[in-house]
Amino acid sequence: MFRGSEPAPVRHEAYDVALRIFQHALQTTTIGEAFRKHVSSERGILRVGEDLYHLNSYSRVFLISLGKAAHSMLTAFEQQAGEQFTGIVASSLEPDFQLRGFRYFQGGHPLPNQESIRAANAMLKSVATLNENSLAIFLLSGGGSATAEKPINQQVSLADLIASYSALVHSGAPIAEINAIRKHLSALKGGRLAQAAYPAQQLSLLVSDVPDSTPDVLASGPTMPDSTTVDTCYQIAARQRLSPRLKDPSRLLDHFPPTVRELFEQRVLEESPKADDPAFVRARWWTILSNARLLETAKQEAERLGWVVHIDNGCDDRDYRHAARYLLARLRALRMAQARVCLLSGGEVTVRVENGGTGGRNQQFALYCARKIAGEEISVLSAGSDGIDGNSPAAGAISDGSTIARATARGLDAAAHLRGFDAFPFFEALGDSLVTGPTGNNLRDIRVLLAP
Repeated sequence: MFRGSEPAPVRHEAYDVALRIFQHALQTTTIGEAFRKHVSSERGILRVGEDLYHLNSYSRVFLISLGKAAHSMLTAFEQQAGEQFTGIVASSLEPDFQLRGFRYFQGGHPLPNQESIRAANAMLKSVATLNENSLAIFLLSGGGSATAEKPINQQVSLADLIASYSALVHSGAPIAEINAIRKHLSALKGGRLAQAAYPAQQLSLLVSDVPDSTPDVLASGPTMPDSTTVDTCYQIAARQRLSPRLKDPSRLLDHFPPTVRELFEQRVLEESPKADDPAFVRARWWTILSNARLLETAKQEAERLGWVVHIDNGCDDRDYRHAARYLLARLRALRMAQARVCLLSGGEVTVRVENGGTGGRNQQFALYCARKIAGEEISVLSAGSDGIDGNSPAAGAISDGSTIARATARGLDAAAHLRGFDAFPFFEALGDSLVTGPTGNNLRDIRVLLAP
């Protein structure tokens, strides 16, 4: 499952423990297990959580599965509910197989592509045919923002949309702010897919890669009331800067194409639907799997291995350097009072990319930590549950107190790789990259910090 060289003798004991905790969490927190727990069907009655749906009472049932986990979610749903469904599947990943009755689209991620537009058009056209006697089922997971997309303003081209997405993704802004803007540029996001499906009854099942308190951020909330407003977007665009190290930092708006920039400068963004919209009167949403479950399974394994576990998500959506300093300080403080401390942290850190290398936020975090823990008996693992970290083939990486010494012995310059956002070649050369391949799941990131 994991690729890399055999652990060198100088690696610390906790290195292997961190790897075991991550492997256990990844292998036991599965979409199949979540669907078996929350979804069932018997005699034509679909149960989702505490809700019951008499499928035979609907004139039509239509299903849309969207996001990185779209294929896994649809397979798990049919295993629990049967194979009588038809609909659309849109993911950035290629399916291992296709289920009969479904149209498949392979959209882009993190930037939309032409197939993303085709997927969005197919979804909007299909749900527009539903009536009040129909049931629309949505299976949503992270990565859906780019996988199916259509600009709400006809003047905005696909190229314009890609340029806008690229500026947002590389801005270092928290995902909630990125998605707030994406919602207001989209004909699909921010509840607009739900509007298009009205007056059908609607059911959304979520495999969440966003904070539990903000479910409408997931895939930019295509089926949920939007908690953000156009004013939110204007404020974000005015506040964000893309090059903080420059004396005259450029505005986020300066990196948008003219068609999109004008929407902000003329303040003519279209407001997204809110909770009082009729589309949500007959709508239900169930989060069946999230980052909290991933951390819980990691906690159970760490405790089984004899470690004292603490969970701290206080650095969610913060800059990776701030997050690293915060978590390492917390770990050292805990270690003063207890032996064999395991600190778990979920969510995501942000990285403002200023020049291009190969890596991602998890490897950047691990490399920054490597320099901070050099010579100490501390191990740090940071990885994405989807198996994908940035533009690299890795899910993340592990560093420990020996990382810098081993790198120096190989002639690797950690500081240069950190500055160049080029962490993957660094960790790959040491055999410390975590390469799982796409997992078919998407529950945000996990960080495992260990101090014996």
